[in-house]
Amino acid sequence: MNTTTNNSQMTAQEARSGTEKTIDRSFFWTTRILALAVAGVLLWIAGQVAWNSIPAIQQFGLEFLATAAWNPVEELYGVLPMAYGTVVSSFIALLLAVPVGLACAIVLSENFLPLSIRTSLTFLVELLAAIPSVVYGLWGIYVLIPFLQPIGRWFHDNFGYIPLFATQYAGPGMLPAGVVLAIMILPIIAAISRDSLAAVPSELRWGSYGIGSTRWQTIFSVLIPAAFSGIVGGIMLGLGRALGETIAVTLVIGNSNNLSFSILAPANTIASLLANQFAEASGLQKSSLFYAGLVLFVITLIVNILAYWIIQRVKKY
Repeated sequence: MNTTTNNSQMTAQEARSGTEKTIDRSFFWTTRILALAVAGVLLWIAGQVAWNSIPAIQQFGLEFLATAAWNPVEELYGVLPMAYGTVVSSFIALLLAVPVGLACAIVLSENFLPLSIRTSLTFLVELLAAIPSVVYGLWGIYVLIPFLQPIGRWFHDNFGYIPLFATQYAGPGMLPAGVVLAIMILPIIAAISRDSLAAVPSELRWGSYGIGSTRWQTIFSVLIPAAFSGIVGGIMLGLGRALGETIAVTLVIGNSNNLSFSILAPANTIASLLANQFAEASGLQKSSLFYAGLVLFVITLIVNILAYWIIQRVKKY
């Protein structure tokens, strides 16, 4: 009787083990296929954009990157002002959002405030990510730009000899675009940085306290370095959002295709250029817009490669 029972249990266990192995193999191959599918979709999109860019690439070559004119009448196209506006507006956004986002992450992950207040603040910060882009753009037009006008005028009056403030500030431009982008990427940086800091093992924190470190020494010398890869990942996700943002930037940047090094002057980005002109474009202009989209794709790729390189360099130390 006992022998029969043991044999039944062993048979059930073997059958269960075989089923589990089959499920594991199925799950493994399913996830692998889905991962390859994502990579395939990315390559397919890049290939389609590159294919439609061929007429413009043949016509302008690499001069497209160094030409500051965008003239559909004469069919003369160059993406330099838009590429410059994309990079600079995103840089302004990072310059404003990274310290604020990191500060929010530190406050929300440490015991500076009661738990109920931290929970409410976390919800409010993450709620910023749910606001539609067009709402940010409208807020930028009717609130942010009138607020920044006297500030920009003061910078121009006192530092107008510096190319950065050489243009009289009159309304939409690079500065309000950078500020709007900073607000839009702030919840991404803050949320991911907070999760990265919260995931640091508590042994590191208490070990630092045990050798006599203060709270701020522990935060800057132990917690932030330990969570650095996650923080950089959040920053890169925010940068990717800033590089590709369209509607909000289109409403506040001024949509000027002239190259100006002043952050107080109207400017343009590649995403805004595509949004404004693609619907009515045809022929060489449409191909040039695809070429501009390909340039934006390459810029994003370079940023991600640079971020990966930074993370790998930090992990070595």
